[in-house]
Amino acid sequence: MAALTLYHAAPSRSSIVRWMLEELGEPYDIHLLTLTKGEQLSPDYRAINPMGKVPALRHGEAIITESAAICTYLADEFPAAGLNIPVGDPRRGPYLKWLFFAPGCIEPAMMDHAYPRQEQPRHGTLGYGDYDTVMDITAEAVARGPYLMGEQFTAADVVVGANLRWGLMFKLVPERAEFTGYVARLEARPALQRATALDQEIMAAS
Repeated sequence: MAALTLYHAAPSRSSIVRWMLEELGEPYDIHLLTLTKGEQLSPDYRAINPMGKVPALRHGEAIITESAAICTYLADEFPAAGLNIPVGDPRRGPYLKWLFFAPGCIEPAMMDHAYPRQEQPRHGTLGYGDYDTVMDITAEAVARGPYLMGEQFTAADVVVGANLRWGLMFKLVPERAEFTGYVARLEARPALQRATALDQEIMAAS
């Protein structure tokens, strides 16, 4: 039994963590949940994640939920993989910003864009600001490349990149050259290719 266990469903947000685990190169186990059967709502799983959603990660006695938090944890716990910016490095601030910009700004901006509110909220009430600003700032960051932190690929690229891949797939982000170029660089990574193939096997078998 591996020290790391991912509670996973494919396709879902837990695919972000599966990609991260493939980048990490550490052995891990998969505990599959079938969302359509409601297995994520069982008492046993709610004891792991009371929100009743995936992903969740068990590492020894620790249980971590939320994709960005899990990726941050893994990058810090296994620094030899080179996927984090360590404490004390001045680049850690921007690195952490991007890790939490994805779930805090990119994803909610995409969702509001996909499902517009009947009434426009008062300016400043949405934590992400507005869709166009989020897209412009993200495009500027990925264009500096090849990765968000320059030459170093980090957990922030996993989290932001997964959101942008998904957004492009479902036409929730504009097909700007900055986004398509960045996603193409990510899709060339063997770890992402492995994670995608493994999830496709799960979907084909379900």
